Amino acid sequence: MSESTLKRGLNTRHIRFLALGSAIGTGLFYGSASAIQKAGPSVLLAYVIAGIAIYIVMRALGEMAVRQPVTGSFSHYATQYIGPWAGFTTGWTYVFEMVIVALADVTAFGIYMGFWYPDVPRWIWILSLILFLGAINLIHVKVFGELEFWLSIVKVTAIVAMIVGGFGLMFYGFQGNAIGFEPGLQNLWIHEGFMPNGIAGFVACFAVVVFAFGGIEIIGITAGESQDPKRSIPGAINTVPFRILLFYVLTLLVLMSIFPWNQIGSSGSPFVRIFEDLGIGYAATILNIVVITAAVSAINSDVFGAGRMLYGMANRGQASQIFSKVSKRGVPWMTVVVMALVLLVGVILNYYIPEQVFLIIASIATFATVWVWLMILLSHVAMRRQMSAAEVKALEFPMIAWPIAPIFAIAFLVFIFVIIGYFEDSRPAIYVGFAWLLLLSIAYALWVKPNAHKYLSQTAENAVEKNDKR
Repeated sequence: MSESTLKRGLNTRHIRFLALGSAIGTGLFYGSASAIQKAGPSVLLAYVIAGIAIYIVMRALGEMAVRQPVTGSFSHYATQYIGPWAGFTTGWTYVFEMVIVALADVTAFGIYMGFWYPDVPRWIWILSLILFLGAINLIHVKVFGELEFWLSIVKVTAIVAMIVGGFGLMFYGFQGNAIGFEPGLQNLWIHEGFMPNGIAGFVACFAVVVFAFGGIEIIGITAGESQDPKRSIPGAINTVPFRILLFYVLTLLVLMSIFPWNQIGSSGSPFVRIFEDLGIGYAATILNIVVITAAVSAINSDVFGAGRMLYGMANRGQASQIFSKVSKRGVPWMTVVVMALVLLVGVILNYYIPEQVFLIIASIATFATVWVWLMILLSHVAMRRQMSAAEVKALEFPMIAWPIAPIFAIAFLVFIFVIIGYFEDSRPAIYVGFAWLLLLSIAYALWVKPNAHKYLSQTAENAVEKNDKR
């Protein structure tokens, strides 16, 4: 089935806010406290460094997506420029990542709803959300885009309100004075210094920081359904990384200026504290609305991203052909149904998983995220090596600072793998991650490799036809 059967219903506004919303979620609202405890105020520097590396990854993805906007995106590019095994493992690892994150967010949604309705069984809320998002993803891609746009608006508005309110507290003071600390930038260095836990603490926080940015690669997934990918993809990539960097760094700068870093996360959410000290009595309710919005947005994006990836892989013989089925509205409906069923099973499994296991799950998700980003960069380098000087010159959205920028980003991602394996609490993620890649390699050798030459031949034929038309 041709990839053209998907409907191009996402405009620039949808894609820009989809990318923005996908990387602003629980990683900021709750995960940031863990990063702060590890690195103290120096976590700001970690977000800057990680933000630069991730922007380079997105520029690499953007160059490929504008040159060749296809469904399946980076899995397709890895297959075409590195080889079928690379595309197979990249695509399925991305799906694996989306499933893990969605399972965690679905469970979190049930907990958030329990804040208002503690007597209602959690599974009722989770089942209702899965059915609702499944229906949204089955209607039309434009409906999905609209929902994600408004969910992102809520999150961005909340963050801006917290930043503005935080600056207000910094300049005018608040009741925190009565418990022994003054708001101000001095809180960034007077409590045991800017890097209180030394280099080790600073290095340790990077795994959490990178996890917080996970999901932004969904920009590439949207290329196959964008109305104008040559305009919308560069626009989203050029603005979103800067905005995310601004939101994360500025928000945490304000938080650590108001509250000493060693008190953040020790007495409830710092975001609730900001609203309470502004005299807003419903602070906890406001934050609950925001985190529910973040969870719904994340799950919505996960279902979309995993579904489109499976659809693209099915068209290349790297996933079951059942995932290539498309409805009259141009939606790969079977991928949505399967994702919903997986989430339902996950609800049952999560009920029996102890809370500490989620730390390992987060590390596994980080491994998957970093693997996908690394393959994006390697695919981009391989593509560039295959291109002529004239083709490189004709690129409409070329990589910045080639080849220095990609080398820096690749080294950074390898560094993250080393960090995950070095620290004991995240080390199981390395074992699980490489076991996952081993299983994928076996599956590839048994079921995919025998037919891989067919897709490569088809890709070569398409490339020849494209050049002939030029």
